[in-house]
Amino acid sequence: MTSASVNPPYGLVANLNGERHKPALGFFAFIVIAHWAEHIAQAYQVYVLNWPLPEARGVLGVPFPWLVTSEWMHYGYALLMLVGLVLLRRGFTGRARTWWNISLGIQVWHHFEHFLLLMQVIIGANLLGGPTPRSIIQLLVPRLELHLFYNAIVFVPMVVAMLLHRKPDSQERATMACTCAHERVS
Repeated sequence: MTSASVNPPYGLVANLNGERHKPALGFFAFIVIAHWAEHIAQAYQVYVLNWPLPEARGVLGVPFPWLVTSEWMHYGYALLMLVGLVLLRRGFTGRARTWWNISLGIQVWHHFEHFLLLMQVIIGANLLGGPTPRSIIQLLVPRLELHLFYNAIVFVPMVVAMLLHRKPDSQERATMACTCAHERVS
């Protein structure tokens, strides 16, 4: 039995980082931007429309208020982001991989904070005996602003990675297994 038959390059991760990398990144970007839109809508509701924070629930949270108050939903999104960043990482090379890794590292922390929030709900005991579940950084920064910040610092290096990935230098292009790069104009 050859090593190729033990570890074929045709699995899900190989496919997502090879011929399916471009559509997978597009789908992932759609999910990320939709989530961003929810946070921006909520901030707009608070800071522009002067809605009280409990009423400012973003776009989907207005018809479905349980979405905003569900730690399961927030944790699920943080986990989805983490999984997406891990699954699509192999397709990046060079400078793009560095920026993708930065985004991934920040998301690991963001995921941990959501895990901490979820555990407080499950256990029924809040951090430092507080009235509501809180993450570590939330002890210093309100949740609305903190999540805008977290989403920004995960999103920005992810976008930089995607832009660099689309315009690789010749060394990076030579090691790419996908077709994400723009055609070179000579």
